[in-house]
Amino acid sequence: MEILMSITVGVLFMVGTYMILTKSILRVVLGIVLMSHGAHLLLLTMSGLKEGAPPLLGEEATYYSDPLPQALILTAIVISFGVTAFLLVLAYRTYKAHKTDDLDKLRGTADE
Repeated sequence: MEILMSITVGVLFMVGTYMILTKSILRVVLGIVLMSHGAHLLLLTMSGLKEGAPPLLGEEATYYSDPLPQALILTAIVISFGVTAFLLVLAYRTYKAHKTDDLDKLRGTADE
């Protein structure tokens, strides 16, 4: 299962990197979102996909699952949601101000 998750993480990073290198602002934002999802899956995969009971005090089990990676991923999801919202608003305001989302046109020319 870890190999399948590692391949999925690699594909997400690959597609995210490809989208970041395009000319459209919206594709750049979507590439950053894909890379953040890849980072979340990477954290989950590197912590090990363990089976066991939830870490509750009342249960008597031989194996307990570790809640720390899940807490780290939840924190990373909240942070990436905030960054995504900020980037979407920034892209929207840029499009409204300049009437284009092409990064080459937004860069300007050498004589400006």
